[in-house]
Amino acid sequence: MWAALALTTVLNAAPAQLELKNVRTTYGILGQERKEDKLLPGDVLVVAFDIEGLKVKDDGRILYAMGMELKKKGNKKPEFSRDPQDYEALNSLGGTTLPSFALSIIGTDTAPGEYTLTVTVKDRHGKGEKTLTKSFEVLKPELGFVQVRFTSRTGEPVPAIAVPGQRIDLHCALVGFQLSKEKLPHITFEMQVYDSDGKPTVAKPFKGDLKTDLKSSPMMTLQAIPLELNRPGKFKVTVRAKDNNSGKTTEQSLDLKVLDPAGRN
Repeated sequence: MWAALALTTVLNAAPAQLELKNVRTTYGILGQERKEDKLLPGDVLVVAFDIEGLKVKDDGRILYAMGMELKKKGNKKPEFSRDPQDYEALNSLGGTTLPSFALSIIGTDTAPGEYTLTVTVKDRHGKGEKTLTKSFEVLKPELGFVQVRFTSRTGEPVPAIAVPGQRIDLHCALVGFQLSKEKLPHITFEMQVYDSDGKPTVAKPFKGDLKTDLKSSPMMTLQAIPLELNRPGKFKVTVRAKDNNSGKTTEQSLDLKVLDPAGRN
């Protein structure tokens, strides 16, 4: 089933006409853009977009409302629907953009097929209204990583941009694995970071071997994997898993850019 949806915004501000721009799906809140709008059951759909044109009050407040509807192709009744809810933001930095997102957890029992998300944004001060639609596909269950994202040590979402001295965690879960005769999974996994030349940053990857009793759960959440960022550069963080019961393998990569705050090359 579809979990309750979360709607929120990050901040900025207002030109003349209400518009919804830069619509894309991402790996977690603040994460990089997905190359394909195809998700496995158990994943999280995050649709990010920019709101342009909300009217700003003299004190910098922005008053708006957001609602959404989720439909499966061919079905008249929506999987989920929520009328626009009131929100308020503070335009601290000025400018013309209010980054926003809509989020939904795709249940592990979600039927495969094509879906459409419709988001409605209303300007409660300027009285404008706009909608966006984003189509995506839920795949048939198979071995794969879901809910892949970077977070802070306290679990808050962070972008794939950081600075030396910062620690971030890589979070992910695995679905589509098989159980043994004893009703246990057996997953071996590893995480490796590569530099801009495609070379591993350390000789031995972070590894794990899991045979956890999941009590028939179709999803396995892996432990948060820490990344201590000690130098600037462009990197690729790759996680791989092998289902030892089926012999199948899967992998997932996220880009990571570490900036030099001193501006040095």
